Amino acid sequence: MNGVIDFLAGPWEHLFMQRAFAVAVMCGIVSGVVGSHVVLRGMAFIGDAVSHSVFPGVAIAFVFRFNLVVGGMVAGLLTALAVAVFSQNRRLKEDTVIGVFFAAAFGLGIVVLSTAPGYSGSLESFLFGQILGIGDGDVITVGVMGLTLLLVAGAVHKELVTVSLDRETAKAAGLPVFALDIVLYALVTVTVVISLQAVGNILVLALLITPAACARLLTDRIGVMMALAPAIGAGSAVTGLYLSYACNLAAGGLIVLVVTGVFILCWLLAPRHGLLVARRRQPAVESGELTRIPA
Repeated sequence: MNGVIDFLAGPWEHLFMQRAFAVAVMCGIVSGVVGSHVVLRGMAFIGDAVSHSVFPGVAIAFVFRFNLVVGGMVAGLLTALAVAVFSQNRRLKEDTVIGVFFAAAFGLGIVVLSTAPGYSGSLESFLFGQILGIGDGDVITVGVMGLTLLLVAGAVHKELVTVSLDRETAKAAGLPVFALDIVLYALVTVTVVISLQAVGNILVLALLITPAACARLLTDRIGVMMALAPAIGAGSAVTGLYLSYACNLAAGGLIVLVVTGVFILCWLLAPRHGLLVARRRQPAVESGELTRIPA
Protein backbone atom coordinates (compact mmCIF):
# COMPACT_ATOMS: atom_id res chain seq x y z
CA MET A 1 0.00 0.00 0.00
CA ASN A 2 2.82 2.37 0.88
CA GLY A 3 4.44 1.58 -2.46
CA VAL A 4 1.30 2.63 -4.33
CA ILE A 5 1.05 5.86 -2.32
CA ASP A 6 4.71 6.63 -2.98
CA PHE A 7 4.19 5.99 -6.70
CA LEU A 8 1.18 8.30 -6.86
CA ALA A 9 2.82 11.03 -4.81
CA GLY A 10 6.29 10.78 -6.36
CA PRO A 11 5.79 12.94 -9.46
CA TRP A 12 4.12 15.71 -7.46
CA GLU A 13 7.36 16.33 -5.56
CA HIS A 14 8.83 17.90 -8.70
CA LEU A 15 7.73 21.31 -9.90
CA PHE A 16 8.22 20.40 -13.57
CA MET A 17 5.86 17.43 -13.14
CA GLN A 18 3.24 19.64 -11.48
CA ARG A 19 3.35 21.95 -14.49
CA ALA A 20 3.19 18.97 -16.85
CA PHE A 21 0.11 17.54 -15.11
CA ALA A 22 -1.64 20.92 -15.21
CA VAL A 23 -1.04 21.37 -18.94
CA ALA A 24 -1.88 17.73 -19.71
CA VAL A 25 -5.23 17.93 -17.93
CA MET A 26 -6.14 21.24 -19.57
CA CYS A 27 -5.19 19.99 -23.03
CA GLY A 28 -7.10 16.75 -22.46
CA ILE A 29 -10.26 18.60 -21.45
CA VAL A 30 -10.16 21.15 -24.26
CA SER A 31 -9.28 18.53 -26.89
CA GLY A 32 -12.14 16.33 -25.71
CA VAL A 33 -14.71 19.12 -26.02
CA VAL A 34 -13.54 20.48 -29.38
CA GLY A 35 -12.78 17.00 -30.70
CA SER A 36 -16.38 15.94 -30.02
CA HIS A 37 -17.57 18.53 -32.53
CA VAL A 38 -14.95 17.35 -35.02
CA VAL A 39 -16.06 13.71 -34.69
CA LEU A 40 -19.75 14.63 -34.97
CA ARG A 41 -18.95 16.61 -38.11
CA GLY A 42 -17.06 13.63 -39.57
CA MET A 43 -14.02 15.78 -40.31
CA ALA A 44 -11.22 14.12 -38.35
CA PHE A 45 -8.85 14.96 -41.22
CA ILE A 46 -9.05 18.65 -40.27
CA GLY A 47 -7.10 17.94 -37.09
CA ASP A 48 -4.23 16.42 -39.03
CA ALA A 49 -4.37 19.20 -41.61
CA VAL A 50 -4.32 21.97 -39.00
CA SER A 51 -1.50 20.33 -37.06
CA HIS A 52 0.59 20.41 -40.22
CA SER A 53 -0.64 23.78 -41.42
CA VAL A 54 0.90 25.45 -38.36
CA PHE A 55 4.25 24.18 -39.62
CA PRO A 56 5.03 27.12 -41.96
CA GLY A 57 4.12 29.58 -39.21
CA VAL A 58 6.49 27.87 -36.81
CA ALA A 59 9.17 27.78 -39.50
CA ILE A 60 8.82 31.50 -40.24
CA ALA A 61 8.84 32.28 -36.51
CA PHE A 62 12.02 30.26 -36.13
CA VAL A 63 13.77 31.96 -39.04
CA PHE A 64 12.83 35.46 -37.85
CA ARG A 65 13.25 34.56 -34.15
CA PHE A 66 9.87 35.30 -32.63
CA ASN A 67 7.43 33.16 -30.61
CA LEU A 68 6.86 29.77 -32.26
CA VAL A 69 3.37 29.37 -30.77
CA VAL A 70 2.23 32.74 -32.13
CA GLY A 71 3.64 31.93 -35.56
CA GLY A 72 1.94 28.54 -35.60
CA MET A 73 -1.39 29.95 -34.49
CA VAL A 74 -1.43 32.65 -37.17
CA ALA A 75 -0.58 30.12 -39.90
CA GLY A 76 -3.16 27.66 -38.64
CA LEU A 77 -5.93 30.25 -38.49
CA LEU A 78 -5.14 31.52 -42.00
CA THR A 79 -5.23 27.96 -43.35
CA ALA A 80 -8.48 27.23 -41.50
CA LEU A 81 -10.03 30.39 -42.97
CA ALA A 82 -8.93 29.36 -46.46
CA VAL A 83 -10.48 25.90 -46.00
CA ALA A 84 -13.74 27.43 -44.76
CA VAL A 85 -13.92 29.79 -47.76
CA PHE A 86 -13.10 27.23 -50.44
CA SER A 87 -15.38 24.60 -48.88
CA GLN A 88 -18.39 26.78 -49.65
CA ASN A 89 -18.21 25.44 -53.21
CA ARG A 90 -20.15 22.22 -52.60
CA ARG A 91 -18.74 20.76 -55.82
CA LEU A 92 -15.70 19.88 -53.72
CA LYS A 93 -16.02 17.91 -50.52
CA GLU A 94 -14.56 19.42 -47.38
CA ASP A 95 -11.87 16.77 -47.00
CA THR A 96 -10.66 17.48 -50.55
CA VAL A 97 -10.15 21.17 -49.81
CA ILE A 98 -8.47 20.30 -46.53
CA GLY A 99 -6.06 17.98 -48.35
CA VAL A 100 -5.11 20.72 -50.83
CA PHE A 101 -4.25 23.31 -48.20
CA PHE A 102 -2.67 20.78 -45.83
CA ALA A 103 -0.16 19.78 -48.50
CA ALA A 104 0.45 23.38 -49.56
CA ALA A 105 1.07 24.58 -46.00
CA PHE A 106 3.45 21.73 -45.22
CA GLY A 107 5.33 22.33 -48.46
CA LEU A 108 5.71 26.01 -47.60
CA GLY A 109 7.08 25.07 -44.19
CA ILE A 110 9.72 22.82 -45.74
CA VAL A 111 10.79 25.55 -48.16
CA VAL A 112 11.09 28.13 -45.38
CA LEU A 113 13.08 25.78 -43.15
CA SER A 114 15.47 24.95 -45.97
CA THR A 115 16.72 28.53 -45.70
CA ALA A 116 17.70 28.05 -42.03
CA PRO A 117 20.47 25.47 -41.51
CA GLY A 118 20.65 23.75 -38.16
CA TYR A 119 16.94 23.95 -37.37
CA SER A 120 16.16 20.31 -36.61
CA GLY A 121 17.23 20.26 -32.98
CA SER A 122 15.46 23.50 -32.17
CA LEU A 123 12.15 22.22 -33.54
CA GLU A 124 12.31 18.77 -31.94
CA SER A 125 9.93 19.83 -29.17
CA PHE A 126 7.48 21.08 -31.81
CA LEU A 127 7.46 17.71 -33.58
CA PHE A 128 7.44 15.39 -30.57
CA GLY A 129 6.25 17.50 -27.65
CA GLN A 130 8.15 18.74 -24.61
CA ILE A 131 5.61 18.70 -21.82
CA LEU A 132 8.24 18.11 -19.13
CA GLY A 133 10.11 21.25 -20.14
CA ILE A 134 7.33 23.83 -20.03
CA GLY A 135 7.53 26.90 -17.82
CA ASP A 136 5.10 28.79 -15.62
CA GLY A 137 4.29 31.16 -18.45
CA ASP A 138 3.30 28.24 -20.67
CA VAL A 139 0.93 26.93 -17.99
CA ILE A 140 -0.76 30.32 -17.73
CA THR A 141 -1.01 30.65 -21.52
CA VAL A 142 -2.57 27.21 -21.92
CA GLY A 143 -4.94 27.90 -19.02
CA VAL A 144 -6.17 31.22 -20.39
CA MET A 145 -6.49 30.00 -23.96
CA GLY A 146 -8.10 26.75 -22.86
CA LEU A 147 -10.72 28.54 -20.76
CA THR A 148 -11.45 30.88 -23.65
CA LEU A 149 -11.93 27.93 -25.99
CA LEU A 150 -14.33 26.23 -23.59
CA LEU A 151 -16.38 29.40 -23.20
CA VAL A 152 -16.62 29.90 -26.97
CA ALA A 153 -17.46 26.23 -27.55
CA GLY A 154 -20.17 26.42 -24.90
CA ALA A 155 -21.63 29.59 -26.38
CA VAL A 156 -22.09 28.08 -29.86
CA HIS A 157 -22.59 24.44 -28.84
CA LYS A 158 -26.18 24.07 -30.07
CA GLU A 159 -25.46 25.82 -33.35
CA LEU A 160 -22.36 23.70 -34.06
CA VAL A 161 -24.28 20.51 -33.32
CA THR A 162 -27.12 21.58 -35.62
CA VAL A 163 -24.73 22.26 -38.49
CA SER A 164 -22.95 18.94 -37.88
CA LEU A 165 -26.15 16.89 -37.92
CA ASP A 166 -27.90 18.58 -40.86
CA ARG A 167 -26.21 21.41 -42.71
CA GLU A 168 -29.16 22.14 -45.01
CA THR A 169 -31.62 22.32 -42.13
CA ALA A 170 -29.26 24.70 -40.35
CA LYS A 171 -29.23 26.96 -43.40
CA ALA A 172 -33.02 26.82 -43.67
CA ALA A 173 -33.28 27.77 -40.00
CA GLY A 174 -31.27 30.91 -40.70
CA LEU A 175 -28.08 29.87 -38.92
CA PRO A 176 -24.86 31.54 -40.16
CA VAL A 177 -23.32 28.29 -41.41
CA PHE A 178 -20.22 29.89 -42.94
CA ALA A 179 -19.45 31.82 -39.75
CA LEU A 180 -19.94 28.65 -37.69
CA ASP A 181 -17.53 26.81 -39.99
CA ILE A 182 -14.91 29.46 -39.31
CA VAL A 183 -15.55 29.28 -35.56
CA LEU A 184 -15.10 25.50 -35.56
CA TYR A 185 -11.90 25.67 -37.63
CA ALA A 186 -10.56 28.36 -35.30
CA LEU A 187 -11.39 26.23 -32.24
CA VAL A 188 -9.57 23.27 -33.77
CA THR A 189 -6.57 25.42 -34.69
CA VAL A 190 -6.10 26.91 -31.24
CA THR A 191 -6.68 23.52 -29.59
CA VAL A 192 -3.97 21.98 -31.76
CA VAL A 193 -1.53 24.81 -31.03
CA ILE A 194 -1.91 24.64 -27.24
CA SER A 195 -1.60 20.84 -27.36
CA LEU A 196 1.66 20.84 -29.33
CA GLN A 197 3.75 21.10 -26.17
CA ALA A 198 1.97 18.08 -24.68
CA VAL A 199 2.26 15.57 -27.50
CA GLY A 200 3.88 17.38 -30.43
CA ASN A 201 2.85 18.06 -34.00
CA ILE A 202 3.03 14.41 -35.06
CA LEU A 203 0.76 13.01 -32.33
CA VAL A 204 -1.62 15.89 -31.68
CA LEU A 205 -4.36 14.37 -33.85
CA ALA A 206 -4.71 11.49 -31.38
CA LEU A 207 -5.41 13.82 -28.46
CA LEU A 208 -7.98 15.72 -30.52
CA ILE A 209 -9.86 12.78 -32.05
CA THR A 210 -9.40 9.61 -29.97
CA PRO A 211 -11.12 10.68 -26.70
CA ALA A 212 -14.13 11.90 -28.69
CA ALA A 213 -14.18 8.66 -30.68
CA CYS A 214 -14.20 6.70 -27.40
CA ALA A 215 -17.11 8.75 -26.11
CA ARG A 216 -18.97 8.28 -29.40
CA LEU A 217 -18.74 4.50 -28.91
CA LEU A 218 -19.96 4.71 -25.32
CA THR A 219 -23.07 6.85 -25.73
CA ASP A 220 -25.69 8.03 -28.22
CA ARG A 221 -26.37 11.24 -26.29
CA ILE A 222 -24.44 14.31 -27.37
CA GLY A 223 -24.45 15.88 -23.90
CA VAL A 224 -22.99 12.73 -22.34
CA MET A 225 -20.43 12.52 -25.14
CA MET A 226 -19.31 16.09 -24.43
CA ALA A 227 -18.73 15.10 -20.78
CA LEU A 228 -17.06 11.74 -21.44
CA ALA A 229 -14.59 12.92 -24.08
CA PRO A 230 -12.76 15.50 -21.91
CA ALA A 231 -12.77 13.06 -18.97
CA ILE A 232 -11.14 10.38 -21.14
CA GLY A 233 -8.67 12.89 -22.57
CA ALA A 234 -7.61 14.25 -19.19
CA GLY A 235 -7.48 10.81 -17.58
CA SER A 236 -5.36 9.39 -20.39
CA ALA A 237 -2.99 12.36 -20.21
CA VAL A 238 -2.48 11.93 -16.46
CA THR A 239 -2.00 8.16 -16.80
CA GLY A 240 0.49 8.62 -19.63
CA LEU A 241 2.49 11.10 -17.56
CA TYR A 242 2.62 8.70 -14.61
CA LEU A 243 3.88 5.93 -16.87
CA SER A 244 6.41 8.31 -18.38
CA TYR A 245 7.71 9.18 -14.92
CA ALA A 246 7.84 5.54 -13.79
CA CYS A 247 9.36 4.08 -16.95
CA ASN A 248 11.48 7.07 -18.04
CA LEU A 249 9.90 7.06 -21.51
CA ALA A 250 8.58 9.78 -23.82
CA ALA A 251 5.57 11.46 -22.23
CA GLY A 252 3.79 12.48 -25.44
CA GLY A 253 4.02 9.01 -26.96
CA LEU A 254 2.74 7.33 -23.80
CA ILE A 255 -0.21 9.71 -23.54
CA VAL A 256 -1.21 8.76 -27.07
CA LEU A 257 -0.71 5.03 -26.42
CA VAL A 258 -2.87 5.18 -23.30
CA VAL A 259 -5.75 6.95 -25.02
CA THR A 260 -5.45 4.51 -27.94
CA GLY A 261 -5.69 1.63 -25.46
CA VAL A 262 -8.87 3.17 -24.06
CA PHE A 263 -10.26 3.38 -27.59
CA ILE A 264 -9.58 -0.32 -28.22
CA LEU A 265 -11.34 -1.23 -24.97
CA CYS A 266 -14.33 0.91 -25.93
CA TRP A 267 -14.40 -0.61 -29.41
CA LEU A 268 -14.54 -4.07 -27.87
CA LEU A 269 -16.64 -3.53 -24.75
CA ALA A 270 -18.89 -0.49 -25.31
CA PRO A 271 -22.36 -1.30 -23.88
CA ARG A 272 -24.30 -0.95 -27.14
CA HIS A 273 -21.76 -0.56 -29.91
CA GLY A 274 -18.84 -2.72 -28.75
CA LEU A 275 -17.73 -5.59 -30.98
CA LEU A 276 -18.09 -8.26 -28.27
CA VAL A 277 -21.50 -6.99 -27.22
CA ALA A 278 -22.70 -7.02 -30.81
CA ARG A 279 -21.52 -10.61 -31.24
CA ARG A 280 -23.33 -11.70 -28.08
CA ARG A 281 -26.53 -10.06 -29.28
CA GLN A 282 -26.39 -11.56 -32.77
CA PRO A 283 -27.32 -15.16 -31.80
CA ALA A 284 -30.20 -13.82 -29.74
CA VAL A 285 -31.49 -11.82 -32.71
CA GLU A 286 -31.23 -14.82 -35.00
CA SER A 287 -33.11 -17.01 -32.50
CA GLY A 288 -35.84 -14.40 -32.10
CA GLU A 289 -35.13 -13.61 -28.47
CA LEU A 290 -34.76 -9.91 -29.18
CA THR A 291 -37.70 -9.57 -31.51
CA ARG A 292 -40.22 -9.25 -28.70
CA ILE A 293 -40.81 -5.67 -27.59
CA PRO A 294 -41.31 -5.48 -23.80
CA ALA A 295 -44.50 -3.91 -22.58
